[in-house]
Amino acid sequence: MIKRVLGSGWRKRLAVPAVSATRWNVALLVAIIADAIEIGVAPVFGAGALSVPDDVLDLVVAFALLIALGPRPRLALALAIELVPGVTLLPTWTAVVLSLPRAPAGLPEPKKDRASCNTSGSTTPRSATT
Repeated sequence: MIKRVLGSGWRKRLAVPAVSATRWNVALLVAIIADAIEIGVAPVFGAGALSVPDDVLDLVVAFALLIALGPRPRLALALAIELVPGVTLLPTWTAVVLSLPRAPAGLPEPKKDRASCNTSGSTTPRSATT
């Protein structure tokens, strides 16, 4: 039934792409540092959404992780969770990065080819097929 609704190739479209080992390591380092700051300076960050320093730190971390990992729904979810008062004391950013699939070390990052990005299934550019 899922195949009828989503069409062929639905597993490939719904799969979460793995992050290269280098990008994953950089994101993990950023997340660990951010969580250590939030937990280490808990009185400053304890108010959750009412704390301006906490909001600034969370926005900077979210932007840095967005650059390192690319757009991922888990980052938006983590940012929303970080705005809840008291949750700042949990290592949310680290947990999000650890939950992402990591590509094996030594594999090059996949190159995005504009010709293969079309959804028709062919590898020829759209302009060549019309």
